[in-house]
Amino acid sequence: MDVIRLLGIRDTPLSVDEVLSAVGDHGAGGTAIFVGTVRKQDHGKPVTGLSYSAHPSATDELRRVAEKVAAGFPVTALAAVHRVGDLKLGDIAVIVAVACPHRDEAFRASRTLIDDLKAEVPIWKHQMFADGSSEWVGACA
Repeated sequence: MDVIRLLGIRDTPLSVDEVLSAVGDHGAGGTAIFVGTVRKQDHGKPVTGLSYSAHPSATDELRRVAEKVAAGFPVTALAAVHRVGDLKLGDIAVIVAVACPHRDEAFRASRTLIDDLKAEVPIWKHQMFADGSSEWVGACA
């Protein structure tokens, strides 16, 4: 059975319940989840909203990152979903979850998953500020 249970880049709202359900596993003693949301400020500037864009290869790159994490840790189940399109303050932008036999492994694997997703998957954030300015932030280096 494939330990990668759910992957996606979506233009619809993300569900923590869906992700947790996807990684439910009786072989896991620990499940770690990270939920990234749109915050009200960045670098001391008030944020009014943002928009995420993804390269057509983003889903393939997300799978590659997930496979690397699954190979590097004793993962029993893994899920990762990222939102694209316009988001408001408080909206969920990304959810990753990893189930492993032990909590430390789950924490380390989920941290690696979110960090590698942000560093390697071609998704970009266009952030709008209250003063009318905006900036593009490369979620992928």
